[in-house]
Amino acid sequence: MDMANKSTMSEFILLGFSNSWEVQMVFFMVFSLFYVATMVGNSLIVITVVSDSHLHSAMYFLLTNLSIIDMSLASFATPKMITDYLIGHKTISFDGCITQIFFLHLFTGTEIVLLMAMSFDRYIAICKPLRYASIISPQVCAAFVVASWVVGIMHSMSQVIFALTLPFCGPNKVDSFFCDLPVVFQLACVDTYVLGLFMISTSGIIALSCFILLFTSYVIVLVTIKQHSFRGSSKALSTCTAHFTVVVMFFGPCIFIYMWPQNSFVIEKILSVFYTIFTPILNPVIYTLRNQEVKTAIKKLKNRFVNSNKATPSHLFQF
Repeated sequence: MDMANKSTMSEFILLGFSNSWEVQMVFFMVFSLFYVATMVGNSLIVITVVSDSHLHSAMYFLLTNLSIIDMSLASFATPKMITDYLIGHKTISFDGCITQIFFLHLFTGTEIVLLMAMSFDRYIAICKPLRYASIISPQVCAAFVVASWVVGIMHSMSQVIFALTLPFCGPNKVDSFFCDLPVVFQLACVDTYVLGLFMISTSGIIALSCFILLFTSYVIVLVTIKQHSFRGSSKALSTCTAHFTVVVMFFGPCIFIYMWPQNSFVIEKILSVFYTIFTPILNPVIYTLRNQEVKTAIKKLKNRFVNSNKATPSHLFQF
């Protein structure tokens, strides 16, 4: 197939979850609520950490970047989906579809590396506490964040280049609420078996390998906590368990979708909701808002805001 055939595919139709107006309104309300909560929760974390000097540490620096990525991941497709439910316009241009693929893999790739960095941070803090300050320095944290974005960009570019080489000359209905390679490549006018192998090798195996590394690190941390009944071990155990829950919910759907790209579209749509809509709102709840230091910082920020509002009217109307 030549480029002329591909260029004839000017847009795709996103089928979403249902054609029923009543069902769509339910999804509109649910996803709108989750999206607003995600943006508010993660924004609160960023503002709190930046404004409170007591939270200027390696762990909170990584958590702040995780919140930024989560807001980005929640925004690459969800606002369009919510808008489509209202106006009934479910088409997306070819360029828009490629853009969604780019940002999806950029943010998921970046988050995978950042989650690994956070796992390493917790491993050093619990297993090698005396060396923590020397190993996890501000420079190392900055390197972690830069590396996560570099890896995310490289991974997303490889996926986009692959998508741009596919010839699209037939059906244009994407059985999902956003564009991703597992559903888009099945519309290409080529043998999807070879494309499926590419998906498994470039995304599935990478996600599985990273998950195994994360799983191993958390097992080591949990065993260390169990062997050493040090002060605060119950808190560390609770924190690591909660963190691992988020890791499973994020990696599980990714591994399933990209390791078995020929699976049911219904299953793919359900799993896609987990790592694009549900996980971004779980991160601030599990990683940060349960933390007593963050709760204290939020209270201080709230009191500062209230006091500033009380003080403002006293001089605004003086002439």
